[in-house]
Amino acid sequence: MRIEVLGAVRARREDGTEIDLRGPRHREVLARLVAADGRMVATDTLVADLWPDPPAGAVGALRTFVAALRRALEPERPPRTPPRVLVTEGPGYALRLPRADVDAHRFEDALAAARRSSDALAPLGVALAAWRGPAYADLPDAGWVRGERRRLEELRLQGVELRAGILLDRGHGADLVAELDAHVTEHPWREPAWGLLARALYRAGRQADALATLRRARAMLVDQLGLDPSRALRRLEADMLTQSPTLEPRGSEQPATTTRLGPRTTVNIARALALAGGDALVSSRRDRLAAALAAERTGNMTLTARVIGAYDVPAIWNRADDPVQARAVVAAAERTLATLGPAAPADLRARLLATIAVESRAEDAAGPAREAEALARSLGDPALLAFALNGVFLQSFSRPGLAQRRDDIGAELVAVSTRHGLPTFAILGHLVRLQSASARGDLDAGSQHAAAAERLAAEHESPLVPVLTGWFRALVIAARSAAPGGPSAAAAAAAYRAADTALEQAGMPGLHRGLLPLALLGLRLLHDRPAPIDPRLDWGPYTPWAAPLVLLAQDRREQARAALAATPEPPHDHLQEALWCLTAHAAAQLGEHAIAGRAAAALRPARTEHAGAASGMLTLGPVARYRG
Repeated sequence: MRIEVLGAVRARREDGTEIDLRGPRHREVLARLVAADGRMVATDTLVADLWPDPPAGAVGALRTFVAALRRALEPERPPRTPPRVLVTEGPGYALRLPRADVDAHRFEDALAAARRSSDALAPLGVALAAWRGPAYADLPDAGWVRGERRRLEELRLQGVELRAGILLDRGHGADLVAELDAHVTEHPWREPAWGLLARALYRAGRQADALATLRRARAMLVDQLGLDPSRALRRLEADMLTQSPTLEPRGSEQPATTTRLGPRTTVNIARALALAGGDALVSSRRDRLAAALAAERTGNMTLTARVIGAYDVPAIWNRADDPVQARAVVAAAERTLATLGPAAPADLRARLLATIAVESRAEDAAGPAREAEALARSLGDPALLAFALNGVFLQSFSRPGLAQRRDDIGAELVAVSTRHGLPTFAILGHLVRLQSASARGDLDAGSQHAAAAERLAAEHESPLVPVLTGWFRALVIAARSAAPGGPSAAAAAAAYRAADTALEQAGMPGLHRGLLPLALLGLRLLHDRPAPIDPRLDWGPYTPWAAPLVLLAQDRREQARAALAATPEPPHDHLQEALWCLTAHAAAQLGEHAIAGRAAAALRPARTEHAGAASGMLTLGPVARYRG
């Protein structure tokens, strides 16, 4: 039997199947006995820990919980024989399990062993990897839970730093930078963490970055705490300035150029960082590509395929934040597919194809998307199917008017992800359905999916979701501002600007650039006003389609006509209907009937949809209005 408390409280049989621990009170009793570390816990103490104000009959209820737990933990124990796991001892109860059978005890023992000898590094790494979230994550915030959670979290942080220090002593550097950077970002008050990050940067040949890290640590300590850096940090800075030999590896187990964690570990860290957004998202994409190229250089193409396919971070927007980087990932995936050939394992082939579909975004990769989906369905792998469906979604913009197809994809994503515990893809499914509902003008349904995505995001720490749903709520205000008695256009513009401020720091430039001016233009068109002509507006990738209307607002008709003639066909992405509508509107004002007719024909499949609303972030109003 295995008991796990480093995350939600669980119990497993030897074969790995989960034991039904019944209700939440049963888990609390088991967890409280785990925290006692084999010692007896008196009945009165258990009652007080379970109920701040114990009800009448609390002792009887406790005995009922204990009896149920005994049946769950020892289902084959003959009647009237004494229990061997959850035992009665004196005036209370105790848990009798080997320390290796409880993840918290196993972790503590591994940490103690690594403190005694660096030879115990491997078990410490395994024990750290067993953490699934905060200790006792699903228990109420009782006093004993808070204390035990704080104690174990402090030990976990010490374990992370001890492991990194041992690896640095053995010659590691570049492979630890991303991990330690995330650790410092999350725990900026831990001086040892700053020193470890600086050492990793220095070992990676980034002396300037290492010194800058130490300066950041000093500024944070002085400005926010009024403290000078410790002697250890000051000595480390001096050693770096003089390139002291003390900074060279002390062990000889591995040379400094060896990647101890390996590209698969690096890409798993990158995947975790991507969900945090901001600088972490930008770094995660960079580290992901570096890991893929490092794996490819080993010549092991199976490893390369696993590294590339491991970065299954859900993607909602089909304009790449870094097109050059995205093309490099696609090229690496295509090279790996070609080398492995048709005999490649089906799961690896599916992941590579899904990666190509996701990273190609608005470029045509419908074939790889369909093949990845078919392989995932044949394998019966729900996580792989969710990843493949993400690619199918991003490849579902081949023409205007496909909101219903995307809604079907979103519905399956929600169903599969909810059934199989894939919260990030469940969030993606709700956001996809939010977009399709917006495109159909069903703002009530969109609001329901926004709320569902936000609930999951709060539970699973996905801070980018409120940034996206904030734009949707601005869209709702804008759409309703065009109706009699609705909110004002000024209120809608303010909502768009507030949403843009949040998006600016989210690490998604492919989404951010030009979006606010386009949203404000759509708002003005909803109210039959000319385009904004503020020269400070950066139209970004939407410049060719906005330019004719901006020039018309300045009464520069001939320049507007020339700009309209040069306007290309919109890319096949979330905003193609909106850009076609801008073309139609400018052509109608300029009397350019051939261009207007071409735009009207392109928009015919979307005639019942709302322009721009497929993004779930802005709206120009009904497509039918522009076709008319």
